[in-house]
Amino acid sequence: MMKRPTRPPGNRRHALLVVVALLAVTSVSGAGPGSAASGVLGGAAVAQAAPAAPSVPRGARVGALFNGDLEGGHFCTASVVRSGGRDLVLTAAHCLSGDGDTDVVFVPGYRDGRAPYGVWRVVRTFVPRAWSDRADEDSDFAFARLAAGRGGREVQDVVGGNVLVTGRGTGVSDLVVTGYPNVRESPLTCVNRPTVHSSTQQRIECPDFTDGTSGSPWVDGAGDVVGVLGGFQQGGATDDVSYSAVLGSAAAALYREAAGAS
Repeated sequence: MMKRPTRPPGNRRHALLVVVALLAVTSVSGAGPGSAASGVLGGAAVAQAAPAAPSVPRGARVGALFNGDLEGGHFCTASVVRSGGRDLVLTAAHCLSGDGDTDVVFVPGYRDGRAPYGVWRVVRTFVPRAWSDRADEDSDFAFARLAAGRGGREVQDVVGGNVLVTGRGTGVSDLVVTGYPNVRESPLTCVNRPTVHSSTQQRIECPDFTDGTSGSPWVDGAGDVVGVLGGFQQGGATDDVSYSAVLGSAAAALYREAAGAS
């Protein structure tokens, strides 16, 4: 069973170092909420983290993608990434069609049918050409811009945003992976250290990451997103081993395009 390239589900996995916890376990860190500071790591531009409001758990930056509304069923996972427009989420390319996806909504911190931080509509998607043209597994990452919410607030203003980092070596540290299996109405979290699958793919063992978890962010202890569940076999052919493309120059370029688009 692979992570669907269309609208339905996402992913799967298994490991020795595993923690099933609340979304609040997802680690992130950061700078000031509205400033668009940036830096360089491994030659690739990165965006600094924005902290959530004091009352918002950091795990709320991860949410479920739905078709249309909460009645449409969640099919993938996404997470807010820091950007100047404060309106970007990261997911797997196979979760988005790339032709608008305006029927898709993002629900950060979704749990048990509730949207504690609002429902945010996707207004534009950014999918790598290599994915659109030939479903290149090394390009299985994508960004989506969200419409502003009530009072003109952007999603990052509400829940904060994680750091996006490219050029990071695989297996440097343990990572937190949080996703929404489509058979659950609450998130699943795993902690483990990824290993090299190939020069362009990394893998991590986490149990029970079934369809729906595609797009789950791989976050290190410093709050850096260094992977997104997808890639090889669209995230994995079993529930216990998940994959991510190694985020390099192509991911950095796509991020710059999405963050700079008006």
